Amino acid sequence: MTWLRLVRAELRKLTTTKMPWGFLAVLVVISATTAAAVLWGTDADGSKGFIATAEDQRSLMAFGLNAMIVAGLFGAIAVAREHGHGTVIPTFLTAPRRHRAVLAQFTAVLIGGALLGLVGAGLTVAAVAASLPVVGYGFLVSAGAVTQVVAASAFAGASGAVLGAGIGAIVRNMGGAVTAAVLVLFIIPPLVVQLVPEAISWVPGALVAVLSGVGGEVGVLAAMAVIAAWGIIPAAVGLVFVQRRDVV
Repeated sequence: MTWLRLVRAELRKLTTTKMPWGFLAVLVVISATTAAAVLWGTDADGSKGFIATAEDQRSLMAFGLNAMIVAGLFGAIAVAREHGHGTVIPTFLTAPRRHRAVLAQFTAVLIGGALLGLVGAGLTVAAVAASLPVVGYGFLVSAGAVTQVVAASAFAGASGAVLGAGIGAIVRNMGGAVTAAVLVLFIIPPLVVQLVPEAISWVPGALVAVLSGVGGEVGVLAAMAVIAAWGIIPAAVGLVFVQRRDVV
């Protein structure tokens, strides 16, 4: 079987289960929460200064970190459940060269993560744009800035999904993989920053802020490279693990 057919087969697996709908529901909840913040949230003085400028609105719509975390969980579940349920075995029988099958799986998950980031950012932008007139504010963010926010979310989602897939390939247990993904993306980075303040520029939150145009700790190319590394390194380790150990 050719590698492209393997990718199509993996995409078919992802799209014929209820899992994508569950994650879509999560994105809807996040965007609805953002809309609620616009409608009913206030600053400490009772004003709505947090949506008063284009920069404020852009920062509110920046979905990159959410995209990376949600897609990371998506990737971890997608890969770990195949190992946990044993459904990866027929795949390896179809493609005895395991690295081809694993890379196809990671590619399918990457595409899914990018789409989650894209849809999540789009829903968030739409929620903010629809809510602002209700509270008497106009939508001030330019089309170029919106495009950057959405593209950054898609990129972060792709990287997060690959990171989660790598963790899933290493851990193989769905509960353990989800826990590890939450630790890596949500819990450990702030702890590292507390211990090593200089690391603040290289954690996912700061990096995706740069890509979204709401942060300037490092350059855009450096941020892209490091965000990509956050996904590639766990995926490479996961690939090695799958290659070297028994499937069952």
